[in-house]
Amino acid sequence: MKFIELTLGSHMVCHGFDENNKEILERVDLDGFSKKLVAVSRIKSVSEKYILIDYLDGRWVYWEYEDDYETVKNLLNG
Repeated sequence: MKFIELTLGSHMVCHGFDENNKEILERVDLDGFSKKLVAVSRIKSVSEKYILIDYLDGRWVYWEYEDDYETVKNLLNG
């Protein structure tokens, strides 16, 4: 299993969807960023602000990241 190191901070946990098919999100605000090893297989998408990662029990997490978008893209392609 391949891992990459990312610097992640505040995030939103998606707990599923309501009756109108709208995401049920829980915002978690942190004071800073910290380094984490993330399994590449758990990454679903990357935008300029968020990395969407699989979590426990079918949840998804939208993590804010400190790294540059191009750096993350290169880590995933490397």
